[in-house]
Parts: sequence; C-alpha cells; structure tokens
Amino acid sequence: MRYGFDIGGTKIEMAAFDDRLNQVFCQRVNTPTADYQQFLDCVKTLVAQADMTLHTRGSIGIGLPGVTDPISHKQLSVNVPCLSGHCLGDDLANTLDRPVTIENDCRCFALSEASTEQTRAHDIVFGVIIGTGAGGGLVLNRHLYKGKNGLAGEWGHTPISAQLVQRYDLPLFACSCGLSGCFERYVSGRGLMALSQHFHHQATSVPDLLTHYRQGCPLAQRLIAMYIDILASALASLQLMLDVDAFVFGGGLSNIAEIYQLLPQAMRGWLFAHSQPAAILPPVYGDSSGVRGAALLDG
Repeated sequence: MRYGFDIGGTKIEMAAFDDRLNQVFCQRVNTPTADYQQFLDCVKTLVAQADMTLHTRGSIGIGLPGVTDPISHKQLSVNVPCLSGHCLGDDLANTLDRPVTIENDCRCFALSEASTEQTRAHDIVFGVIIGTGAGGGLVLNRHLYKGKNGLAGEWGHTPISAQLVQRYDLPLFACSCGLSGCFERYVSGRGLMALSQHFHHQATSVPDLLTHYRQGCPLAQRLIAMYIDILASALASLQLMLDVDAFVFGGGLSNIAEIYQLLPQAMRGWLFAHSQPAAILPPVYGDSSGVRGAALLDG
C-alpha cells in the first residue's frame, strides 16, 4: 500500500493507494503551520489511522511546496513556516519508523500526470504548473528527474528573451527569487494581471480579463495573445533542449480552454521549421495529482 501526502499552507490531504493506484482511503485535516512538533504529531496520527483501517504499513511519500537542501536535508517552506530549518524527512522517518520520501509538490503533480493512460505513449513528459507561480517537473520514462541540485523543472525562473521584451515593449519585472525578467512574472496568474495593469486594462482578475477577451475587447485580446506567445516561447525552449513529448498543464490557469487551442500554433513560431510542437494536454487528475504523485515517489 502506498500513502501519499499533499501538504499545503491550509490543509493536509492524505490518501492511500493499492498496487494498481486505486485510491482506497483519504483524509483531510488543517495544516499545523506554527508548531513543528504539532506538525509531526499530525502526520503520525494520519498514518496510524490509515495503518489501522487498512491493516497494513504503507510506504510514505510527501509532496509540499518549498525545497529540501540536498546537503543538509533541511527544509525551506514559506507556506508551512514551522518546517523551515528542520530535517523533515529524517524526523518523520524516525517518528513513523519507516522510510519517507519528500518532494516538491510541482514534481509530484508531474509524476502523477506522466503516469496516466493519456501519457502512456510519451516517454518525456513535462508537468507545467501555472497558478500563483510557475513551476513544474520533468519525468523520463515514468521516473522523476531532479538533477544534482534538485532544480530540474524550475522553468519559471528562466529569463524571457530580449525578442519578447522588444516585441511587446515589456517591463522587466523583479522576481521574488532575486532575479528579474523570470517567466513566472509573466505567465503566472499574478504575472498575467501585472501585464494587464501595465497595459492599463480595467480587469480586476484573470476571470474578468478572460470575460473581456471572449467578448471581443481589443486590448484584452492583445493581452491574451501576448500571454500565449510568452508561454509558447518558454515551452518551445524546453522542447528544443529536451525534445519533450508532451506538456501536461496544472494550476489555476490550466483551466483556460484557449491555452490548448492556441499554444501549438504559437509554439511553431519559436521552433525550427517543420518541427512539430509537443502535445499540449490538460490534467487527468488535476488537484488530486499532488497526493497521487506523492504516493508514487518510492516507485
């Protein structure tokens, strides 16, 4: 039995899966964010309840926002501040008396979506998260690729090209990572709204902007076309480097239907002549992919 945890700043979802990845058990509780010991006790209680209900000792995979230092094994998590500075994996392994695998939640999404019938024929799958931020994960033959420093998939913090800046007279937005001009600052939900405000559109939210776009507002249509071109540039760069078979989208902006209609043609403008863009796919499991991907971590 595999246990997966999807840990966020407001809730912890824990689910158990059998050997065919059928979900057989699920619990949700509020996340203890201020007290580390309380957090460990919460996870311990959830695991004990699952063990008792299912009469087994499941393997443990955990997905959460943030990064784990590859040398010190200490956690850095803005969403769950009590975890920062602690060796969460080691402490949970001791608390639960079994191995624990921890991974970034974006990579858990990618691993889950690369392990579906939709992606069965694709060997190289890139999970693209566009929501509050922009992240992702690279999966090769159903195995997560992390890299030496655990940075594989951080496409959101690569810089937009000078060609894009000149084409649209874009500002160079500063990014919270310490760099400037990162793709995340243009293609995330906050990035799209920053573009909207910069070009003086009256929309107050992404859904509001999309409503104006679908009603034929010229400025909204220009903004969405600009957004699609910026996103296409980022994905085309990944395809040129990795020869990706399929991009699977997640996050709040993955619900925008126009992405799947417009991106393939837009990507052709950033690829070699006669090159075919990778498949652009919606998620199969969506918000449930985090916990499912976490359960797959030890597999």
